[in-house]
Amino acid sequence: MALQYFPEVFTFYGTPDERALTEEQTIPASLRDTSSLTRVLCFLALGHPDLENHWESLQSKEEFENVRKKLCSILSNTISVASLLLATNAVFVSTGSPVSYFNYSSPATYFLLFMSLMLAMIAVMTSGLSMIRWLHTDRQWTREQLRTGGYFLFPYLLSIIMPIVFVGLSLNCFIFAMLIAGFNFQNTVCRVITALWLVMYAICIGATLTEFAWRYAKGLKSQ
Repeated sequence: MALQYFPEVFTFYGTPDERALTEEQTIPASLRDTSSLTRVLCFLALGHPDLENHWESLQSKEEFENVRKKLCSILSNTISVASLLLATNAVFVSTGSPVSYFNYSSPATYFLLFMSLMLAMIAVMTSGLSMIRWLHTDRQWTREQLRTGGYFLFPYLLSIIMPIVFVGLSLNCFIFAMLIAGFNFQNTVCRVITALWLVMYAICIGATLTEFAWRYAKGLKSQ
């Protein structure tokens, strides 16, 4: 009778240090199972509706430095735009119109200019604080804090988003102030130009929101 030989199958699980390293690199369950609000914040802050790519960047010093440089560059540009809005609104608020046919001293226009000024100031402050935080943050500390998830995750993401949000609100207040001033023109040609500007503004906002929604839906499908 022929003897059949069945070789044993040995599974190599690695050394304890290798298993610990693999578990450390795996994204925690607290960051994997997130709410819809957290996924939206992740998309706005990091460009992905999840934290997997960002968590992977925290495992390598080189990748973490790339993330730090990218975020600091975004915050630096945000400070530049906010400073420009701050100076422009300060001129409009503190001085009158140099010509009679361009009147921006109506209550609605002045209120929007003042709101744009205040939002630009807040954007400069939050951008500066967020940049200081990222310049001095530690990779190990950030990873350990993110691992717990919960309440630390929201301020972590909002510190990236809020400066850009404040700049966007300031810019939109300034745009609407100029639109109101443009529609108050006595000249018909100026009103037509202002109406065309409003149409172009609406098209740009609609296209931007559509692209964001498409990228967000694509990111969710790829999970």
